Amino acid sequence: RAPSSPSPRPVQDCRIFPSIAHGSHKDVSSFFSYTTVVKYECDEGYVVVGESKITCRNSHWSLPAPQCKALCLKPEIQNGDLSVDKDQYVEPESVTVQCDDGYGVIGSQKITCSENGIWFPAVPKCKWEFQMGCEQVLVGSKFFQCLPYPDDVKKALEIYKLSLEIGQLSKRES
Repeated sequence: RAPSSPSPRPVQDCRIFPSIAHGSHKDVSSFFSYTTVVKYECDEGYVVVGESKITCRNSHWSLPAPQCKALCLKPEIQNGDLSVDKDQYVEPESVTVQCDDGYGVIGSQKITCSENGIWFPAVPKCKWEFQMGCEQVLVGSKFFQCLPYPDDVKKALEIYKLSLEIGQLSKRES
């Protein structure tokens, strides 16, 4: 009995180009060549993932067609940073939003670049946290942590510094 041979690759027509979503292709073959060369380009807002040129010879494509993946622009995060800082991201890339000290994430901390080029879930915000139990704090270092806005903390620190300086001047005069 003859040994079984591997199944042959399916015969493909080099005149039928593999199509791709969110992109287009064109035949860039040389006029005198027996090889078909197809170049792929993506629509605006998408980027080629894979080889942009593929060839077909003897009814066999050299590679699968590339894909066009969506691009997401860097999200603007006030009072926070991103775990990966780039100008643009390719689907399905994810990033984590990290808020500055004193700020809390409002929304989902992890966001993913989706197929339509939009962050999902929506880009969160970093909001100043008014900590519970702070209403009765009037003096001491905890006072500064309990003010509702960063500008209030800055003003309170300036006033506190001035009061210390006035106190030192008073001691010198007496």
